[in-house]
This record gives sequence, C-alpha cells and structure tokens, in this order.
Amino acid sequence: MAATPPETDVRPIPTRRVLSGWTPVLVAAVTLMVSCATTPPPSPQQTAFDQAATAERRAAEDAVANYIYLQLNSDPIYYYRHVDVHVDNGVAILSGYVWDTQALYQARKIAGQVPGITRVVSTNLELERNGKNTGPAR
Repeated sequence: MAATPPETDVRPIPTRRVLSGWTPVLVAAVTLMVSCATTPPPSPQQTAFDQAATAERRAAEDAVANYIYLQLNSDPIYYYRHVDVHVDNGVAILSGYVWDTQALYQARKIAGQVPGITRVVSTNLELERNGKNTGPAR
C-alpha cells in the first residue's frame, strides 16, 4: 500500500482582492511623487513678479496700519500713544497697552471700522491701571 499524504487545508493566497483595495492608493502615491519630481522651477520673471507683489502688499498693509494709528491718536477721549498697529492680510493686530477697558474696546472698534480690515486681534494689548501692569487684555 502506498502511503497517501495527509490532507492539508490549503487556501489560495487572496492576492487579487488585497491588491485591488490598494491599487488606487498606490496609483495616487506614484502620481504624486512623479508630479513633484517634474515640477519646473519658477522662472526669474515669475519670481520677480512675486517679489514685487509682496512688496506692494506690504506697502499697502503699512499704509492701512498707519491710517489705523492716525485714527487711534485722533480720538479725543482716549490716549493711544502706547498702542502699536500691524496689519497682516486684512487682520489688524494691536499691541502695547491702554489705561482702561473702555479704551481697549474703543481701539478695537476704531480698527475694525477701517476699510480693508476683516478682523482685529488685541490679545497682545495689555491693560494697565494706574501705571500697574494687570496682564494681557482678553
């Protein structure tokens, strides 16, 4: 009698089902790698244009910041000489210190009414009462 090999539970490897789930991911990864590797460097003209546009944007932001500072200092009630104004992409950033909470709210209101300002950030504006620093205003 010839010996027969024992029966084993042999399952086929499900390569097609496993790989079919990963195919879109692999295609996307390869496409991304190839597109990043083949992106041409910017031309000197484009770089010069971007630098000029950035310089123009900064000049416009400085002009808006100066206008806000002028408006703050023309307020007849509150003293804003210790408030600094910076503008970044339409956001007015107020820093420095004011003497009371009403001055802080008025500074936010004045800055928010300037054309081109979309938001006012005053977290760096500190409240000082009687010459004592009581911490940042919230």
